[in-house]
Formats: sequence, structure tokens, C-alpha cells
Amino acid sequence: MISARREPEMQEPEAAGFVLAGGRSSRMGADKALLRFRGRPLIVNALEVLREAGLTSAIAGARSPSLRKYAQVIEDAVPDLGPLGGVCAALASTKLPHAVFLPVDLPLLPASLPDYLLHHARHTGAAVTLCSVNGFALTFPAVVCPGMLGALRKELDTGRRGCFSAFLAASGRQVAVLPVEILIQAGQVAHPDGLPAVHWFLNMNTAEDLRRAELLFDRRNRVV
Repeated sequence: MISARREPEMQEPEAAGFVLAGGRSSRMGADKALLRFRGRPLIVNALEVLREAGLTSAIAGARSPSLRKYAQVIEDAVPDLGPLGGVCAALASTKLPHAVFLPVDLPLLPASLPDYLLHHARHTGAAVTLCSVNGFALTFPAVVCPGMLGALRKELDTGRRGCFSAFLAASGRQVAVLPVEILIQAGQVAHPDGLPAVHWFLNMNTAEDLRRAELLFDRRNRVV
């Protein structure tokens, strides 16, 4: 299997990793960050993905005070502004050249993907770096330059809280979107358990989503 891992290019940290965990989890009926996937809370899985990608990790927004035992929590400046509020709060907390954002509800995502998106952002200077699957651009994971903070705050102040549209507007459309399928073919990214890319972005919005994700792993790792 392709490892899709590289040695760090610099000794000093050049990016901060943030897990977005401030959502209401209304469809789940409980704080999804604390729900268990493969025996661990989703927040632990998300933080581990960032750490495997060689990033420092913190939590942007938190519904449950108990999340503080897992990592530093960056509080939203104004509650209930959605993921964009968490992105702005996180960008304001770091002076590193890049910030990598991962939602708490993507436990099937391999660390090699945010790792490569960051690699691409370093070398191209794109204001925002995203990926796509089957030709559809995804909002997260995302690599964002902290210099975007002022423009993103303006988008938030106008009431436009959608992250993808805010990224496009604030960056002057200097957004790089990398097709995951091409990255896989080039050996740049891979899933350690061999899951195809179509499953990497399965959101955990309901209890049924969690069951589906568990079944994917069970079937993939079943001995025939």
C-alpha cells in the first residue's frame, strides 16, 4: 500500500491544526464530539488525524466543557455563528503561516490528505486550499492563511456564514481545489485501511451514520 507520508519539510512549526467542534449537533441529539467511533470519542479521532499530519492541534469551539481535557479550546468570540465563527476565532489565535481546519465529524479522513493540502499551500501561496471528490469541491478539510482573517470577519459581519462562499469572497477567488482522485493516483494520499475516497467524507450527523462508518471498517478488515 502507498504510504503517502513525507518527512516534515521544516523543523519549526509552520501550521496550526484546529478541529471545529462548536456545532449544535441537533440531528445527533447529543454533542457529537463526545460520541464514540471505534471505541474513541470523535474528538479524539479528529485530533489524532491532525497530529498524524504533524500539526499542533486545538479545538475551535466546544459545546461540552469536558472537551478541554483533550486539547486547548479556542472559544468563539461570539457564540452560535457556525463554523465560520470558529474559523475566525482560530485564525485570531495563531501567528503561524497556515491554519488547517478539520470538522469533528469526519473520522474516516486519512491524515495524508490534510498533510498534502498543507504541502500544496506552502508551495503555491494559495489563500485557501481545499479538495474535491467526484468534481464536487468540499469546504473541509481546509488550509487557510491567517491573513484572511480580516476579510472573513467582514463576511461574518454581513451575516453570510457559509464557509465556502466566505472563502471565495474573502480570498478574491485565490482558492486551490485539489481533486482527491488525482492525488491518490499520484501516490500523494492514501487511506491506511484502504477505504476508497468516496467514504472519507462521510459526515457523522446521525447515529445511523456512525453505524454505517463502523460497518465500513468491519467489512474492510474482515478476514476472508
